[in-house]
Amino acid sequence: MLGRDYHIVSLAELGCSDDIPETEPTLEGNAKLKAHHIHNKYNTDCFADDTGLEVEALGGEPGVISARYAGAGCASEDNMRKVLRLMTGKTNREARFRTVICLLIDGKEYLFEGRVDGVILESGRGERGFGYDPIFKPEGYDTTFAEMSIEEKNLISHRARAITKMMDFFKGNINH
Repeated sequence: MLGRDYHIVSLAELGCSDDIPETEPTLEGNAKLKAHHIHNKYNTDCFADDTGLEVEALGGEPGVISARYAGAGCASEDNMRKVLRLMTGKTNREARFRTVICLLIDGKEYLFEGRVDGVILESGRGERGFGYDPIFKPEGYDTTFAEMSIEEKNLISHRARAITKMMDFFKGNINH
């Protein structure tokens, strides 16, 4: 998604296989926690993100525990089934995917948020994507994330929007 203008060094290339616990109660907090862990351990500028699905009728859940909503060791299908079960009979199906990126560069911290509003369907559709993609239909679209090509999803996704904001920052288009 960053294109050829930037070379990203992966955690594997750094020699990092740390399991960084996401113990903060917010996406922002977890993104900061991960970025600071890498920055402090490897003394390098870096960025990290956290992403979650926030469903209005569920009080913002699953949120920061989106990946483990149905419990430790659960699969994506288990998480989706839990959301669908809890949404049974709910008329407010509004939801959003949010990604927060924490960038640590030149001794300063910057946050970039990407968000996609949409609705939770009553059942899953599509085979692509991952996580909650089959039950999330973004606003303004007739298809779920799981029915979109990866290229189409990458143009509108929450993560793409957060990365675009970070890239604009690098290009000097955003003042922080």
